[in-house]
Amino acid sequence: MKTVYHKSDSRGYANHGWLKSHHSFSFANYHNPEKVHFGVLRVLNDDYVEGGMGFGRHPHRDMEIISIPLEGELRHGDNMGNSGIIKKGDIQVMSAGTGIMHSEENATELPVKFLQIWIIPNKTDVTPRYDQINIKENSVKNDFQQILSPNQDDAGVWIHQDAWFNLAKFDKGFSKEYKINKSGNGVYVFVIKGKAKIGDQILDDRDGFGIWDAESFVLQAEENSEILLMEVPMELPK
Repeated sequence: MKTVYHKSDSRGYANHGWLKSHHSFSFANYHNPEKVHFGVLRVLNDDYVEGGMGFGRHPHRDMEIISIPLEGELRHGDNMGNSGIIKKGDIQVMSAGTGIMHSEENATELPVKFLQIWIIPNKTDVTPRYDQINIKENSVKNDFQQILSPNQDDAGVWIHQDAWFNLAKFDKGFSKEYKINKSGNGVYVFVIKGKAKIGDQILDDRDGFGIWDAESFVLQAEENSEILLMEVPMELPK
């Protein structure tokens, strides 16, 4: 088993007033040659947007983009005709493919917090696609709740990559073994809130921990915790 530990305060940080963003990997003006990506996981941004503010319409291409709201309401609009609100309990995915234009704006006067994640796809120039689901928050506890996979007919949203995402809402003291879905994949564990332990490594709020060259590992909650597990191929597409 190989591992890498990213303490929360080691992340890049950008403060634009209306937008405050922590970057787990190199992004925009933050560049760390040791933290460019974890396998095909290219971006993990922890964003805070002031009420009434947001990102105007902008382009993306050949990237799988996943948004996970943590607090507040985020208004989405794109050039495919999709529009609506996403909030905690929702999972949003876009396959940028040949190119999309979209905007994300805080739908209220209260702050919005969300995770934006970019995955490098295993197919390029695909037809752009949008999807949004509600995962029935709190319906799964003390287990891994799959929210993303490569399979259209599986639980959660799907993307053009052999990746599996799970949310783990564990009570203090609960532990469970996570088994890797595909050989060659690794898992980046991100603590949304609480405290967890993997092996001898303690993980606090917003800490990240990457694991690869392993078939499984045990995740234990040291406090009541909410944790995101992102299993991704470690080899970049050629």
